[in-house]
Amino acid sequence: MKKQSQKTLWAQVVKTGIIKSNLIPMVAGLMLALYTYQYSFADNIWNTVFAILGSAAVIAAAGSFNNIYDRDIDAIMARTKIRPTVTGDISIKKVLIVAILLLVIGLILLYLASPLASLLGFLGVFFYVVPYTMWTKRYTIWNTEVGSISGAIPPLIGWAAVGPDIWHPTCWALFLIMVIWQMPHFYAIAIRKKEDYAVAKIPMLPVVKGRKRTYIQTNFYLILLVFSSFLFLPLSLGLTLVSLVLGLFWLGLSLFGSRKMDMKDWANKMFKFSLVYMIVIYFTVIIYATIGLILHIF
Repeated sequence: MKKQSQKTLWAQVVKTGIIKSNLIPMVAGLMLALYTYQYSFADNIWNTVFAILGSAAVIAAAGSFNNIYDRDIDAIMARTKIRPTVTGDISIKKVLIVAILLLVIGLILLYLASPLASLLGFLGVFFYVVPYTMWTKRYTIWNTEVGSISGAIPPLIGWAAVGPDIWHPTCWALFLIMVIWQMPHFYAIAIRKKEDYAVAKIPMLPVVKGRKRTYIQTNFYLILLVFSSFLFLPLSLGLTLVSLVLGLFWLGLSLFGSRKMDMKDWANKMFKFSLVYMIVIYFTVIIYATIGLILHIF
């Protein structure tokens, strides 16, 4: 087997895919805050830089801590047993030092954007590492719900980096949509990787309660996601309609697609569309806010 480069190994440790996917809603929250309060992007350019770099660092730290703690179960599952924290290609001591440095640097950078952004960054890492990784992931079927809290904090960080506070309804719309989205997304992953989770004795919903229960619970959250579209209504009819159409399509894919394909194929379709949903929703928010800011200038 070809030896992986140090760059590739560290990318697995910090989970670069998760960093990239979480930066999209973070930037969406930041841009929407600028638009909502009609702040100048030029005046907040450094806050934006600090928010992006700081968020990337704390997310990387969270992923590193997760890899350290989970290396026993990662060694059992086929998709994770080649992680460098399992194989020993990178020492645990080195990963721990890097994780701590990333967390400290990330929190400092977020603090330079705003103290509230730094606090939210810390809470995001804490919820991901302690209530999720160290507790619920191994002991309850509700681990996905608990983990969704940390997964939905990036848009709050983005908003807090430039906004005066995080109590605006639009800010919480971004947060709630991100929370709800994670359940059908991760349930689909859990069905696709059910055998892995079962071997590692991780109590994912399909492993403990079966695929039928997972299917029912997925549709429940998709219905909530459809209704959550109306949280955008006070801000924009366009954003509301985009979110509503995507949510209804996803719900239809779940309800009618399950009749035409087996559960694993259904889960693959659901997973792929979950990525489309998130990218389209948050990029639409970014584009909407950017156009609004440009029009305000002229």
